Amino acid sequence: MSDVQIGFAGIALLLALIALRVPIAVSLIGVSFGGIWLLVGERAAWGILGVIPYEFAATWQLSSVPMFLLMGFFCFHAGLTKGLFDAARMWLSRLPGGLAIATVFGAAGFAAVTGSSVACAAAMGRIAVPEMMRHRYAPSLATGTVAAAGTIGALIPPSLLMILYGIIAQVPISSLFLGGVGAGLLTLVGYLVVIVVRAKMVPELAPPIHEHVGWSDRLWALRETWPVLLLMAGVFGGLFSGAFTPTEAGAVGASLALVIAALKRALTWQSFKNALVETLLTSAALFIIAIGASLLTRFLAFSGAGDYLSDMVVGIGADPILLLIGISLVYLVLGMFLEPLGAMLLTLPILLPIIDATGFSLIWFGVVLTKFLEIGMITPPIGLNVFVIKGVVGELATTSLIFRGIMWFLVADLFVVAALIIVPDIILYLPGLLQ
Repeated sequence: MSDVQIGFAGIALLLALIALRVPIAVSLIGVSFGGIWLLVGERAAWGILGVIPYEFAATWQLSSVPMFLLMGFFCFHAGLTKGLFDAARMWLSRLPGGLAIATVFGAAGFAAVTGSSVACAAAMGRIAVPEMMRHRYAPSLATGTVAAAGTIGALIPPSLLMILYGIIAQVPISSLFLGGVGAGLLTLVGYLVVIVVRAKMVPELAPPIHEHVGWSDRLWALRETWPVLLLMAGVFGGLFSGAFTPTEAGAVGASLALVIAALKRALTWQSFKNALVETLLTSAALFIIAIGASLLTRFLAFSGAGDYLSDMVVGIGADPILLLIGISLVYLVLGMFLEPLGAMLLTLPILLPIIDATGFSLIWFGVVLTKFLEIGMITPPIGLNVFVIKGVVGELATTSLIFRGIMWFLVADLFVVAALIIVPDIILYLPGLLQ
C-alpha cells in the first residue's frame, strides 16, 4: 500500500469511527497516530505525539480562546445582556412580530460579547421565550427564532470558530472578524424578513401587542444597555484602533466584563466560580479536538493525500462554482451530524490546500465556512441549538416543534449563503479597508 493510499484509508477509517459515535477527538488522535506510525515508524509517531500538543497549545494567539469564553460566561452569569432585549422589546414590540425581532437584535448584541452560538441561544432562550409565550406567540415561532438567532453568535465578532480557523489557516484574525460583520448583519436582516413576512401572512403566530410604552420608558430602557455597549466599545474600539491585538482583546474583554459585573453587583461568588469552571471545561474540549486536527494535518502531509487531492482538482480544472457547490453539500451534510468545531477541524486539513490552490480568498472562505457550520447548529437531526432551546423551555415545546419553527430561517440562511458566494465583497469589503 502506497503512502497516498494509507492517507485515504485513514480518512475512511476516521469517517467510519465518527459514524460509530466514537468521540471526534479520540478518532482524530487515534487515526492520525496510527497512520503516522505506519508511514514513518513507531519512534517518530511517539515523538510527534509528544511535540504536536505542546506546539499547538503553546500558540500565543490561542490564549484568546479561553479569554473570550470567560468574557462570555461572565456576561451570561451576571445577566449583563438582559438590558439589550428589554430595550429592543420597548422600541420594537409594536412591529409585526416585534418580540421576535427584539430577540434577533438581542442575540446580535449578545454575539458581540461572546463567540459561542450555544451560549447565545441559551441566554436568549431564558430571557426571550417566556416573554413571547406570555404574549401568546406561537411556540414554534418563539423557539425557532431564538434557536436561529443564536447562530449569529459565531458570525459577529468575537467568534471562537474564526479564531481557530485563523490560527490553522494562518490568516489575520482581525480580518476574519471584520469579514464576519458583513455576514452577520446580512443574516440578521434575513431573519428579520422571515419574521415580518410570517407575522404578516399568519397574524396568529405573533399577535399584536397593544400595551402602552411611553418615550420615558423607552429612554430608560436604553440606559440599561450600557454594560454591553461599554464592553463592545472597550474591546472592539481597542482592537480595530490597534491599541491591542486580537489575542489581548480577549483578556481585556474578560477583565472589563468582570469589572462591569462587579459595578452592577450582578456576579455572586458562586456564579464567578461557575464561569471559571465552564471556561476551563469548554477550553479543554476545544483544545483536545484541535490537537487531534493538528495531528491529522501532519498525517496527511506525510501521506501526501492532501497534496494529491489539491493537485487532482487543479489538474482537472474543476469549475470553481462546482467546487463550491460540492464543499457546500459536504458541510450541510456534516452539519446534520457533527458539532461545528468537529466538522471544521475534520475537514480543514483536506480542504485548505484545495481552496488555496484554486485561488479563493482564505478570509472569504473562513467566513463562509463559519456560516455553513452555524447552519448545522439548527439542522436536523443533531441541531445543537435546538436541543439547547429544548432544555431551556422544557415541556413548553417539543423538539420536533422547534425544528419546524426553524425551517423558514433555514431557507433565509440558504439565500444568505448564496449572496455571500455571489457577492464576495459582502465579506471582503471591510477587511480590505485594513490593507
